[in-house]
Amino acid sequence: MRKAEEEEAMNYLYKDPNAPIEARVKDLLSRMTLQEKLGQMTQIERAVATPSVLRDLSIGSILSVGGSGPKEKASSEQWAEMVDDFQKAAMESRLGIPIIYAIDAVHGNNNVYGATVFPHNVGLGATRDAELARRIGVATALEVRASGIHYTFAPCVAVCRDPRWGRCYESFSEDTAIVRKMTSIVTGLQGQPPEDHPKGYPFLAGRNNVLACAKHFVGDGGTYNGLNEGNTISSYDDLERIHMAPYFDCLAQGVSTIMASYSSWNGVPLHASHFLLTEILKEKLGFKGFIISDSEGVDRLFNYGSAYQQRVLTAINAGIDMVMVPFRYQLFLEDLKYLVESGKISMSRIDDAVERILRVKFAAGLFEYPLSDRSLLDTVGCELHRKLAREAVRKSLVLLKNGKDPKKPFLPLNRNVKKILVAGTHYDDLGYQCGGWTATWEGKSGRITIGTTILEAVKEAVGGETEVIYEQNPSAQTLASQDISFAIVAVGEPPYAEFSGDNPVLTIPFNGPEIVSRVADVVPTLVILISGRPLVLEPWLLDKVDAFIAAWLPGSEGGGITDVIFGDYEFEGRLPMTWFKKVEQLPMHAEENSYDPLFPIGFGLSSKNEVL
Repeated sequence: MRKAEEEEAMNYLYKDPNAPIEARVKDLLSRMTLQEKLGQMTQIERAVATPSVLRDLSIGSILSVGGSGPKEKASSEQWAEMVDDFQKAAMESRLGIPIIYAIDAVHGNNNVYGATVFPHNVGLGATRDAELARRIGVATALEVRASGIHYTFAPCVAVCRDPRWGRCYESFSEDTAIVRKMTSIVTGLQGQPPEDHPKGYPFLAGRNNVLACAKHFVGDGGTYNGLNEGNTISSYDDLERIHMAPYFDCLAQGVSTIMASYSSWNGVPLHASHFLLTEILKEKLGFKGFIISDSEGVDRLFNYGSAYQQRVLTAINAGIDMVMVPFRYQLFLEDLKYLVESGKISMSRIDDAVERILRVKFAAGLFEYPLSDRSLLDTVGCELHRKLAREAVRKSLVLLKNGKDPKKPFLPLNRNVKKILVAGTHYDDLGYQCGGWTATWEGKSGRITIGTTILEAVKEAVGGETEVIYEQNPSAQTLASQDISFAIVAVGEPPYAEFSGDNPVLTIPFNGPEIVSRVADVVPTLVILISGRPLVLEPWLLDKVDAFIAAWLPGSEGGGITDVIFGDYEFEGRLPMTWFKKVEQLPMHAEENSYDPLFPIGFGLSSKNEVL
C-alpha cells in the first residue's frame, strides 16, 4: 500500500480496540473481498501453512493435528516461535487479520514435550470436583498460551453411554449431571465472564486464557453399540435431556466455539444437520460463536454426493462456519467460491460465518495482542501445575476392593516393609499412564514426556530400608522369594484414540489377568488398573487379589497414586461409569429396571472399607 493508504488503514474502525466488538466486526466485514471471507472460514494444518498461503489467501486458522509440531519433543519456546512466525505472515495480509492457532490440549497441553499431563476426563469425572476441573483449565490455558497457541479443541462434553466407544475416556461420565458439573473447565480455560455477559456470546478474559471448544455436538457418546462416528438413535427429547444439556452450561460460560460431531442422529450426520446446527444451536440456544467442523468432517459426508463440492455445499448450508480442512485447502476454497458465485450458498450464509469467526477473534483480543507472551514459559510443567495434576490423580482413584475380609482392610500399604514387588505391563510406562492424545494422536508407550511412573513413585514413597524389586512378568524364582511383603501389579490398556479404541470385548489386554493371577497366587497383591473405561473383571480374578484400584489414565504424575495407597491421603474417587459384569449387558444405565452391575455408578470405598 502507498503511505496515504497505510495511514487510512490505521484509522479503520476495526483496528480501534475501544470500539464495540459488533461495530468492529461489521466494519471489517464490509472491507473484505469474497476470497478473504472464504479464507477466514478455512482452517489448515501447519504443514501446508506457507507464508504466502497465509498472506495471500487470508487463512483464518491453523491447527496442529495430533503429533504435528515444530520438531520431535519441541519445547514450548520452539512452539511459540513457530506460531509467531505464522502469525507474522498472516498479519502481512491486506487487512492484517490474525490467525487463530489451535491444538488438541485435552488433558493439559499434551502435545508439547514437558507440559503437565493431567488425568483424562473419565478420571476427572471420578472426582466429581468442579472446582478442580476449573483449576485444571486455568493451568492448561497458561501452558497452552506459553506455546503461542490461542485455542484448544476442549472440553469434550460427551455423555458416554457405552464403554465400548473408543473415546470413552474423553467423557467425564455416563451421567449427564456429572458432565454438566465438570463443564466448569470452560471457565478455567477462558476465564470467568461477568454476570451480565450475554449467554451464548464468545468470551475470553485475557492473554492468560485460551479459546475453548465444546465438542462434539451432539450425541457422540450415545451411538449404537458405542461405535465411533456411529449413529445415535433417540427422540429429540432424549437427545436434549441426555446429550445436549452440557452445552447449555458451556453456553452460559461464554464458550467461544463448538465442534460438530462425526456421528449422526437418527441417520443424519451432524455435519449435515441444519436442524441441530442452525435451528437449535444458533437460533434456539442463541450461540454467537462459531461452529467448526471436525477434521475432514466435510469429506466424510459420503451420502451427500460423490463430489467433494456437494459435501461442502451440504455442510456450509447446514451451519458449519469454519472448516477443518486440514490439507486440501485449495480444492476447498475453489469449490466454496464456485458455490457462492453460482448462488448455491448465499452471501448471507457466508457473512454469518465470517461474522462469527471475527467476533471470536475480537473477543480474544488477537488484533491487539497477536503474538505470544514469552513471560508464560516458566509455567510449562511447573511445580505448581504438577502438584495440581498429582492432586487430580489421587482424587480420581476409585477403590473397588480392599481386603479379602472387609473387616481387615489391605490398604493403606506399609511403606517400611523389607521388600516390595512391583510388576505388570504398566508399572513403569509413562506413555501407558497418559493414554491417547499425548505426544501423538493415539499416544504411545515409553518415556514420551516428563513425568513420574508408578515404579518411580513407589521408590520415592517407601522407607529407606525397603527394597523395591520389579519385573514386568515376575519369574518363578522371584515369586519364590520368602520376604516379599506384598506386590503392586499395574495392568491395563495400551494408548488409543477414536476408532482405534472401539472395543467390543473390553478384556484386559497384554495377558494382564494371567500376570495378576500368577503373582496373587503367591504374594498379597494390589492391582492398579490403567484404563480409559471399565473392563471385564472376572469374579475369580477379583476374588484372588487383595485390593483393586481403578486409576483410569492418570497422566504424568504417578505420585498421586502412591499418595493414596500408602495412606498419606484418603480415597475420594467414585465411579463415573457403571462397571458391568459382562459386555453382553451393554449398554447399561442406572435408570433401567434391569440394572445389574458389578459395581454401580457412584461406587467407591475408603481405606476403611466405608462406601463413599
